[in-house]
Amino acid sequence: MPLLYLMGSLQDKEPPKELTGFSVCVQDKEINMMLANLYKKAGQERPSVTSYKEVLRQCPLALDAILGLLSLSVKGAEVASMTMNVIQTVPNLDWLSVWIKAYAFVHTGDNSRAINTICSLEKKSLLRDNVDLLGSLADLYFRAGDNKNSVLKFEQAQMLDPYLIKGMDVYGYLLAREGRLEDVENLGCRLFNISDQHAEPWVVSGCHSFYSKRYSRALYLGAKAIQLNSNSVQALLLKGAALRNMGRVQEAIIHFREAIRLAPCRLDCYEGLIECYLASNSIREAMVMANNVYKTLGANAQTLTLLATVCLEDPVTQEKAKTLLDKALNQRPDYIKAVVKKAELLSREQKYEDGIALLRNALANQSDCVLHRILGDFLVAVNEYQEAMDQYSIALSLDPNDQKSLEGMQKMEKEESPTDATQEEDVDDMEGSGEEGDLEGSDSEAAQWADQEQWFGMQ
Repeated sequence: MPLLYLMGSLQDKEPPKELTGFSVCVQDKEINMMLANLYKKAGQERPSVTSYKEVLRQCPLALDAILGLLSLSVKGAEVASMTMNVIQTVPNLDWLSVWIKAYAFVHTGDNSRAINTICSLEKKSLLRDNVDLLGSLADLYFRAGDNKNSVLKFEQAQMLDPYLIKGMDVYGYLLAREGRLEDVENLGCRLFNISDQHAEPWVVSGCHSFYSKRYSRALYLGAKAIQLNSNSVQALLLKGAALRNMGRVQEAIIHFREAIRLAPCRLDCYEGLIECYLASNSIREAMVMANNVYKTLGANAQTLTLLATVCLEDPVTQEKAKTLLDKALNQRPDYIKAVVKKAELLSREQKYEDGIALLRNALANQSDCVLHRILGDFLVAVNEYQEAMDQYSIALSLDPNDQKSLEGMQKMEKEESPTDATQEEDVDDMEGSGEEGDLEGSDSEAAQWADQEQWFGMQ
C-alpha cells in the first residue's frame, strides 16, 4: 500500500497496521518520522515520543525530531543527552545544545528566557541572519506582547527570504491590528502568488477582511485556511473572532478551545475565549479561566492584565483589578493592554489628570493609536480641546479606520470650545448695531462650516 495513500487515509485516526509493520521491517528514520507525526496528530503521545527517539537514535541531528520531542514535554536535558556524542565529535556544533535549550524554553512557555537564548544564538556568526531563528524570535516577541519587535523581526526574516510563508499569518495579523490594511492586502497577494495551498495567505486575507469589518468574509477565509491546515492556530483564532463579532458566541468558544488545545502556551487563545465568556455575561466562567491561566503561565504582565480585565467587569473586584494592573505596570510600564485597562479604571474614577500622566508616560517611547485616542478623551474631560484634537489626529494618522478617534474628533467639531466663545465675544464688542449683529451671525455660521471642512480635509 503506497505511503501517501496511507497518510491520506489516516486523518486523525490511529496509524494503520500496514505502516507500523512496514516501519518495523525497514527501521527507516523517515518512516519513523512519519509515524511520530501521525501519532502526535492523533493525540497518542507515548508512541509518538518513542518514534521521535528512534529517529534521533538513527540521526542525532534531526532537528524536526528534536522539536517534536520538546513539543511533547520531553525535558530539554534528556533530548540534549541524545545528541551529546555527535556534538562532541563533529566540529562547529557547539550551538546545538544552546539551540535545544532555547526551544525547550519555547515549549514550556518561558518566553523571556527563550528570547534571551535565541538572541545569544543569533549573535553567533554561524547562525546570524538565520531565517528560522528570526521567525521563532518574531513569534516569541508576539507571544510576549511585544508587537513592535515582533513586526521588526518578521520584516527582517521576510527581507532575507521573500518566499517565506511560515509565520506570515501572525505578521499579517499584527499589521492589521496596527491599521496597516494596505500592507496587509499587499502581503496577502504576495503570499497567494507563492502558494494558495497553505493556510497563511488565507489567514492574512481574512485579517484584512476582519479589520475592515467584513466579518462574513473573514469567517469564510478562516474556514478555508482550516481546511488546508486543521492545526493552524491563527486560522482558528480568526474564525473564532469573526463568529464572536457576528454574535455566534457558542460556535466561537469551540474554536478558541481548539486553539488552546493546540497552543496551550499562547495567551491570545485564552484572551479570545475569555472575551466570549464576557460577551455572553458568563463572568464566573471568565474568572475561572483567567485564574487558571494566571496559575499555569505564571504571574507576568500579560496574565496579570488578563485577570484584571475580568475583575473590572464586577464592581466587587474593582480594587483587586487596580492591584493587578499596578503589578503588571511595575513589571512592564510599556505594556499597552495594561496601560489601556488602567486608563479605563482611572476614567471610571474620574481621575483624569492621573490618566493623562499615565498615558503620556506610556507614549514617551512608543506611538499607539489606542493610547493617543484615549489621551484625547482624557484631555477633552479636562477642557484641553486643542491638544485633544491633536491626539485624535495622531491616532487617525496611525489608523485611518479607527472609528472611535473619528467620532471623538467629530464630536468636538460640533461642540463650541471656550476659545471660540471668547472670539465671538470679541467680535460682539467690535460690531455695533443690531443689523451688523445679524450679519455677524451669518459670518459665524460660515466660519463654522469652514472649520469643519478643514478638519474633514485632515481626515
